[in-house]
Amino acid sequence: MKKKVVSMLLCAAMVAGLAVGCGGSGGSGGDAEKKEESKGTEGAIELKEDEGSELVLGDYEPEKKEYNFYFTYKLVHAWWDAVGLGLEEAQKQYAEKGITINYEYVAPPAPDAIDQVNRLEEAAGRDFDVIGVDVNDIEIVTPTINNLIDQGNKIMTFSSSDATKEDGCKRIAYVGNTHNYQDGADLAEILAEKIDYKGQVAALAGTIGAPCHEDRIAGFKDVMEKYPDIEVVEIQNDNDSVENSLTFTEGFLQKYPDLKGIFCNNMSNPIGAAQAIVDAGKAGEIVLVGMDHDKRALEYLRDDVIQALGVQDCFKMGFDTIQVAIMIADGKEPGSDTYPEQTEEQTTIVYPEDAQEYLDKLY
Repeated sequence: MKKKVVSMLLCAAMVAGLAVGCGGSGGSGGDAEKKEESKGTEGAIELKEDEGSELVLGDYEPEKKEYNFYFTYKLVHAWWDAVGLGLEEAQKQYAEKGITINYEYVAPPAPDAIDQVNRLEEAAGRDFDVIGVDVNDIEIVTPTINNLIDQGNKIMTFSSSDATKEDGCKRIAYVGNTHNYQDGADLAEILAEKIDYKGQVAALAGTIGAPCHEDRIAGFKDVMEKYPDIEVVEIQNDNDSVENSLTFTEGFLQKYPDLKGIFCNNMSNPIGAAQAIVDAGKAGEIVLVGMDHDKRALEYLRDDVIQALGVQDCFKMGFDTIQVAIMIADGKEPGSDTYPEQTEEQTTIVYPEDAQEYLDKLY
């Protein structure tokens, strides 16, 4: 069973809870489907149980006593389990206020934009108050979001990937990481500095079309272009798979014996890359940076196989998603006195000296 964890444990400098949402409780009507689609999660993690969350609901008073939501995300994976814990915490706090939150939280076993489109269309026929989607591919998924909005459905985006108004998307609001490009750029700058701004580097780029992955790689590329003595020798899309990232990194190490660094842009690929580096006996010789809070990644960080991780506050993403969904269901539009059109969640760069603290708190 998944266990609760305070948001503060996922982000060292947690910001206070949004001044959105309020109201009460519920049980998830989607428990059966959540359990069915969470089996076999690659790299599944179980976060340490805590007495409760330091996040509290905002002061918005919901207009109904019961809400029904549908949330679909990119793939069954430990990263979204942490988001799910935030959903559960908000649900629990609303229950204490007498408000029932029912939701389904589902995803395919591998990233698939067409599968996501099909899920959205199926959900639209089931009369949910709000449908939330972590966008797999902007070009493929946006037309479906727009069609469903035009048919009177209330659609929001959440978690890791938005489709914005600038992308032509009519979604009502987004809760999640709004700075993926900057996360990629920040990690790339760390990588560049640690290799003294010269040498060969490679990158693992996640899933083609996934906005968060594409944005982080764009940030990486732009930083690398600033330094003429750095050569980006290869970029491979690992499809958010530990196995793929392991295989690709083994290839990097064989083809580029002078490789100085590797950039990783999701929760899976730092693990595979680190394992390949250890297996090759090159720990400490190659600078590796990546994303998120997987236990194995934090252990590699502690052991200085990984030199930096950008840890997102997944728990708070889920917690805030429920609050915004309630206001959307109540017909409230984004605004200064309701909720942001884009709710920004925090990323913290964690270095080896802080890794054990995170491991102790989370695991």
